[in-house]
Amino acid sequence: MAGQYQYLFTPIRIGHTSIPNRIVFAAHLTNLAGENLPGPRLTAYYAERARGGCGLIITEEQSVHPSDWAYQKLIHGFDPQVIPCYRRMTRAVHEHGTRMFAQINHNGMQASSMYSRRPVLGPSPMVDPIHREMCKEIEQEEIAEIIRGYVQVARHVREGGFDGAELQSSHSSLMRQFFSPYFNRRNDAYGGSLENRMRFALEVIAAVRAGIGRDFTLGIRLCGDELIPAGLTLDDVREIARRLEATGQLDYINTSIGEFHNLYMVEGSMHTPPGYQLFVSASIREAVKLPVFCTGRIKDPVQAERILREGLADMVDIVRGQICDPAFTRKAREGRSEAIRLCISCNQYCIGRMGLNLSLGCIQTPATGNELLFPAITSPRPQTRKPRLIVVGGGPAGMQAAKVAAQRGYRVWLYEKQQELGGQIHLITRVPGRVEFGDSSRNLQRDITEAGVNIHTGAEVTAEMVEREQPDAVIIATGSRPALPPIAGAELPFVATTWQVLQGEKSASPGDYVLLYDTTGFHQATSVAELLAERGCQVEVVTGQFYVGGDLGITLDLELWYRRALALGIKMTANHFLASLGPHSATIINNYTGQARQIEQVALAVMATPQTANDDLYMQVQGKVRELYRVGDCVAPRRVEHAILDGERAARSLGTINQQLPGQLL
Repeated sequence: MAGQYQYLFTPIRIGHTSIPNRIVFAAHLTNLAGENLPGPRLTAYYAERARGGCGLIITEEQSVHPSDWAYQKLIHGFDPQVIPCYRRMTRAVHEHGTRMFAQINHNGMQASSMYSRRPVLGPSPMVDPIHREMCKEIEQEEIAEIIRGYVQVARHVREGGFDGAELQSSHSSLMRQFFSPYFNRRNDAYGGSLENRMRFALEVIAAVRAGIGRDFTLGIRLCGDELIPAGLTLDDVREIARRLEATGQLDYINTSIGEFHNLYMVEGSMHTPPGYQLFVSASIREAVKLPVFCTGRIKDPVQAERILREGLADMVDIVRGQICDPAFTRKAREGRSEAIRLCISCNQYCIGRMGLNLSLGCIQTPATGNELLFPAITSPRPQTRKPRLIVVGGGPAGMQAAKVAAQRGYRVWLYEKQQELGGQIHLITRVPGRVEFGDSSRNLQRDITEAGVNIHTGAEVTAEMVEREQPDAVIIATGSRPALPPIAGAELPFVATTWQVLQGEKSASPGDYVLLYDTTGFHQATSVAELLAERGCQVEVVTGQFYVGGDLGITLDLELWYRRALALGIKMTANHFLASLGPHSATIINNYTGQARQIEQVALAVMATPQTANDDLYMQVQGKVRELYRVGDCVAPRRVEHAILDGERAARSLGTINQQLPGQLL
């Protein structure tokens, strides 16, 4: 069935490594290490992607020196204790025929003294744009020591059973900082001309190659464009690539784009187009003969096949796609591309959790990063009587619960009051740039159909019906309702919830002044503000937070939203709370000065405020069924990732010996 993808499933030889297909699970942070060593949790994470058929896995970075400790769980590749950990990990991956490289790195000025308790090192004394820490200009003896660290880690990697190594010179690396005319302002042999700025990398490559031999695959990942004034440009990097190839010591070039001034371009959200970094790999591939890898929101195998067919790259990095669906490759090979759980690039549980120093996850796939806690469900044993489950509510929590329960062997009936499944996801897709969120609902609908769930839409469930049906278990997933804040005047007719705006129940005309009051700090407010501004309304967003869209930063949506909002003329008023509403008027008060501001001629006041749990049915059926759970917003209104995780936990808890209290999850 792989014939549909002639190029994607053609083997390739890179250096001394034969790789069965062109799909790469490229390096990315996970925070799954334990005690700064790769342990069982990280091993299970990589092994699951290998089981899914991926051709090549490149690990997250392995640090080469104690001065480099960029985040708490960074793997200390320089620690000899890492070697047996590597061996366990590479064995687990090789069992499935997947090849494995280790990325080797020093973060340079992107490290943090908070963890290392050492000065941060960089080519020149500058402040990192995110960590805001002044680095120390690295000295000659320190350069030599770090180069020895690269060699040591490369040897550890080889001893650990890896098939190759990748040197990071992309968005967070000392090597890129030396390449960059913006970050490297030295006037010695390591700064100034391109030849000098390349010296550190060339010394590292020569030393590593001497340390590991010529029969071990070695590549480099280059930042194709720093996207900053006076920074590396694509023309610069093409020349760097040519000179690196000329050394004869590298076997491939991987690519990336951006750095810490514009991290939103390194890991683009759904507001960036699929394949947005392809111009980098295509251009570098024109400049060199080495195999070139590409990256950047590559979502499905059809897109990946086209990239290879058109000669834009030799290998395709698919990271978030395989974070979301570990079986991405196997499904494509089997001709089941429509069964792939498509990543929606929301960045909420993968990149967003990295920004909070938490372990990696996925909003659609609770097992991601939790492979040991949520192992793959095998076919249940035949039973004379399959237990019967009723799930009430066809939003993400209910659908996830129904899917997992059906996979475990339950006979599942799913009831949804509306005419279609999806719940609040239908609202999310109505705002600018968020239509891809609909894939999360479509993915679940396909899954529950394949799992054999009996689906009933347009069906309202009552407590009497549940009691009459006498199921073995019930999961309530009835969601939440919009709620207005307890503010004087909130009941006035010109006041609306974000739901009412998105459903077309209340609106404003072009030129009207709209006040949007936000206590959520997330897309509920910013997306609706953008929608109304696009319709020609004069929009002012008021929030008590330090700035509008306070939670958009960790998903890398903040910068691009501000660009769009400012272009649309959206006014942003932070550090204020809404005190009261009058007839087409509002009073807001500064958090710190207490000074009030009266706003008149408000055509529409939109409240982006917390919702309230719709838990009536749950309360009514307590004590009337054998096993009862509630999941998602009807427990407490939260985000979609929490709803899906609730559904997973409840379905896996069904029928367990040690029953939990009703409604409580593990």
